[in-house]
Amino acid sequence: MPFERYTVPVMGRLDAAIDDELARLRAELVAEYDLREVSHRFGQSDFTFLSVLDSYALLDRIDPAAFVKDEQMPYWAEIWPAAVTLSRQIVQTGELAGKSVLELGAGVGMASIAAAKTGARVLCTDYSTEALKFVAFNALKNRVQLDTCRLDWRLVKGDEKFDAVIAADVLYERLNLLPIVTAINALLAPGGSAYIADPRRRLADQFLELVHENGFEVAETRMFDADGDQTVAVTIYKLQRAKV
Repeated sequence: MPFERYTVPVMGRLDAAIDDELARLRAELVAEYDLREVSHRFGQSDFTFLSVLDSYALLDRIDPAAFVKDEQMPYWAEIWPAAVTLSRQIVQTGELAGKSVLELGAGVGMASIAAAKTGARVLCTDYSTEALKFVAFNALKNRVQLDTCRLDWRLVKGDEKFDAVIAADVLYERLNLLPIVTAINALLAPGGSAYIADPRRRLADQFLELVHENGFEVAETRMFDADGDQTVAVTIYKLQRAKV
């Protein structure tokens, strides 16, 4: 069974129609959130992304009953340095061009949009439906077409496979580690690769142990990226199934 997709329509649309849709989406977001817009240059391409100005301001909006059930924090609302590093690497290498790609925990969609810009066929997923509103806006703003879908990485269903799975800064809670490994295993097509960008969190070592236990080989690319006036160290883990 394929994922239930919503396609962000760009191909074949006039700029005026896209601008009208952007104005409508932005008005909806302005009514709900204080917004922040940032610009980045990856490779030879310029990108603009909309996110929430202060994610902590969203804490008061969390429904207590829902929090007891899922303990979901509004991490989606920020653009994390690991997402910037992963996006830059995706554009500079171009290695996802022409491939089918799924992003786990996409937040506002930066890495998915970077992949789509290089010619990948992207399914951008997040647990939060709020996040997917920002993904739709940012995809249109950057003139890339992709699909979105709400996805709980603890409950990956269906038999659809992807050439690549990408994720940025998702190794922040121990209870997520095994579900993420299981999701990657379920989603990757034979010969596929997963790219997990992480800002050197302590849980990364435990994640790697689980990855090896589940039959994956790992290659590491260590990088540094600027976050304001600070330099952030990020490692991109490339996972591939071990050859038998």
